[in-house]
Amino acid sequence: MAETNPTRISSVLFACTYNSIRSPMAEGLLKKLMGKQVYVDSAGVREGEIDPFVTTVMAELGVDMSRHKAKTFEQLEDDSFDLVISLSPEAQHRAVEMTRTTACDVEFWNTFDPTLVEGSREARLDAYRQVRDTLMKRLKQRFGME
Repeated sequence: MAETNPTRISSVLFACTYNSIRSPMAEGLLKKLMGKQVYVDSAGVREGEIDPFVTTVMAELGVDMSRHKAKTFEQLEDDSFDLVISLSPEAQHRAVEMTRTTACDVEFWNTFDPTLVEGSREARLDAYRQVRDTLMKRLKQRFGME
């Protein structure tokens, strides 16, 4: 993974398929880690709604997701970012398309979709926690916090 000086990045967009699980988690985690040092947003390729399990597992780390409103790329207020991190193949395709004519880096972090896990509530929550913790680790590595 290429190291980038984190001070050069002033805005980050996280993208996934529905902006309901992976990208809101990443957005909330980076905001927790960096505060207002970096502008952070997230979007999905398609319309979605925040997943209640996301609210639960993020609250465990003190991140309030109750005000997150899922949005699509078309609903972004601004589409000029220094870095777009896509978390699903569909979002990667859309991010490359969006940044074709801009000076923006695009990174693909293929991230497991925890909705694929079936079973008890606790088993499903564990899958969401695993995604959350994996994203936190990658964010700390990417932005030089380890």
